[in-house]
Amino acid sequence: MERLDAFMARAAAAYYAGGEGIGRDFTTAPEMSQAFGECLGLWAALTWQSMGAPDRVVLAELGPGRGTLMADALRAVDEMVPDFARAAEVHLVETSPALRTAQAKRLDKRVTAWHTEVGALPEGPAIILANEFFDALPIRQFVKRADGWRERFVQHGSVVEQATDYLEEAPDDAVREIGEVAQDVVATLAARLAAQGGALLVLDYGPAESGLGDTLQALHNNAVADALRAAGEADITAHVDFATLAATARTAGAAAHGPLPMGLFLQRLGLMSRSAMLAQSAPAAAGLILSAAQRLVAPEGMGRLFKALAIAHPALSTPIGFEA
Repeated sequence: MERLDAFMARAAAAYYAGGEGIGRDFTTAPEMSQAFGECLGLWAALTWQSMGAPDRVVLAELGPGRGTLMADALRAVDEMVPDFARAAEVHLVETSPALRTAQAKRLDKRVTAWHTEVGALPEGPAIILANEFFDALPIRQFVKRADGWRERFVQHGSVVEQATDYLEEAPDDAVREIGEVAQDVVATLAARLAAQGGALLVLDYGPAESGLGDTLQALHNNAVADALRAAGEADITAHVDFATLAATARTAGAAAHGPLPMGLFLQRLGLMSRSAMLAQSAPAAAGLILSAAQRLVAPEGMGRLFKALAIAHPALSTPIGFEA
């Protein structure tokens, strides 16, 4: 019997070790549209400029998948903000050997180093990108029963509830999810940014405010799968608690901007106009390019479910896209 967060950690490690899930089981924003990565690259460049354009800056990505986002980001800044491209040292936080190989093939010699945890990133001002990273981190689940709260464990592919001392006012059968690992990651990065400068951009799915509910889910072959069975064969995730992450960042001494709907954020970055330019230069693929961009920003697509959150040094001006 395993506590749910331990089960999730083991399942995710096994799943990503193979590296075949991206595209087969789910499609991320950078795999849908090259304009997405280009816009984030320019966001990073403008953030660097607002930091005073330091001669050296760590440009890091957490959970970079096949390296698509970073490749698109670097291509954009190479062309449009070459001074930032020269100042940026690319660091990737990745535990999967298979995905590291894919990233190396795509990014060639642009990667300075890979790391297995955020605490291993080198010191200095940093701009950190985390797209669909936090949703894959393990969570604990507590459920309110008539006789008190219980915590969920996993045994032989099924949920087992154990008595716990967790306390909260809630109706019977309510579920509270707590992402301790996500909070630890944000606390570490926020403290680092507050002390050394820079910003973290989080793009992921979940509500803007903390709430009750069971959001554990799994995907296999782009269809819903049983999250508790066949550990390692499906992508297992849960909604990101943005409000708690923002509060954690502030407690660690950083400023938090957002969360706001990802669609609004991407439109402010110019994703639709960039996609229109790409469509014009590739008429045969214009329909696919524009439909992908629309899916990223439309409320009925990913634009409202997904959120954007920036965590930054408290003296840094409001990051682009987060203006009131």
